[in-house]
Amino acid sequence: LSYWLYLFGGLFLYSSFFFGGAPRAGWFSYAPMTEHPFTSGHSIDFWALSILILATSTTVGAINFLVTIDQLRAPGMRASRIPLFVWMMAVTSVLSVFAFPALIVASSLLLLDRQVGTHFFDVANGGSALLWQHLFWFFGHPEVYILILPAFGIASEVIPVFSGKRLFSYKTVILSGVAIGVIAFLVWAHHMFAVGLPTIGILFFSGASFLIAVPTGIKIFAWIATMWGGKLRFRAPMLFSIGLVAMFTIGGLSGVQQAVVPIDWHVTDSYFVVAHLHYVLFGGTIFGLFSGVYYWFPKFTGRCLSESLGNWHFWLMFVGMNVLFFPMHILGLLGMPRRIYTYAPDMGWNGLNLLSTVGAFVVALSILIFLINLWLTLRKPATAGGDPWDGFTLEWLTSSPPPAENFAEIPTVHSARPAWDIKHPDIADRHQKEH
Repeated sequence: LSYWLYLFGGLFLYSSFFFGGAPRAGWFSYAPMTEHPFTSGHSIDFWALSILILATSTTVGAINFLVTIDQLRAPGMRASRIPLFVWMMAVTSVLSVFAFPALIVASSLLLLDRQVGTHFFDVANGGSALLWQHLFWFFGHPEVYILILPAFGIASEVIPVFSGKRLFSYKTVILSGVAIGVIAFLVWAHHMFAVGLPTIGILFFSGASFLIAVPTGIKIFAWIATMWGGKLRFRAPMLFSIGLVAMFTIGGLSGVQQAVVPIDWHVTDSYFVVAHLHYVLFGGTIFGLFSGVYYWFPKFTGRCLSESLGNWHFWLMFVGMNVLFFPMHILGLLGMPRRIYTYAPDMGWNGLNLLSTVGAFVVALSILIFLINLWLTLRKPATAGGDPWDGFTLEWLTSSPPPAENFAEIPTVHSARPAWDIKHPDIADRHQKEH
């Protein structure tokens, strides 16, 4: 059901190109830009209905994940033995179950305004444009963590394997992920500091925005502590996870700055926010995604991606991303507004924008190298073996690619590193007191 809703919702969204053009109100579609007569035609109607369908798809899919994690665990896999990636997917699913209904409600009210003649977001007739912002950002900020928590889970799997150590403070990392999931619903209005919120509201959401940095910082320190003193192997999965740690830290620091309300008032509609967003989502999510691809690609294809091309991919993306997005911090402080596609030539922004453009081409080159790596690898015979990384979790105990149902008999789990237990019985985690 989730898949078919997703497919139909996506097709419905893109069909708007053939029936009046693409939606023209920004990805956030603030009222009153989405109301008649500001946006004529049917593009916004296509957008709102497709968002309703896609949000329903995500909610159903999240419920499926939660039920699967609860009901289909391996024997012995209690909560304290679930892999960190699965834990973060569970938190992500809970976030989706509670966040996406707000988007469903918002898009439904927008459709009623446009098609039935209600006035939920029409200020002239007693509605509230801020109601849309509250509903949208109640979804929109948890959505940031819906995007980043799976990447955190990937890093929490990759870093211990390539450090040759258990993850430092495994249970604390789990609790920090749960804390992020809770606090994520308490910070949505920090996107709205400039709209005229009551002072008590500004103080609350500012404080909550500072607070959410604490569990995120716990994860950063746990990853660093895991690497500290380990036998590090700087393979492509590890490089991208280290890149995630570094880039997300920069994005998090600029985010904490924006929790200071006077600073936020100054930079909220500037390129400073664009820089912050991309250090978090590109530097965090995309680097984490590539870490996972390089890590699990041998498992689902039986082929290891080229390490030399993987290194070129990482370093070009790492350098290119910083050249692309770091100047945007400075551009924002110099007053360059976001959401505007051009600017006067005498503003003094040309040089930094040119630098960002160069960075964009470097990032594009890195993606091209990855695609070449992918193509070349898929042409090779499957010689990776079942466990090329000396992995810790159950999937590394079966062949690559795995057979149907993975195991003829599912192994019993005795620790958070069941594959390590079986491969190294003399020093298995199950024999250690803390496990």
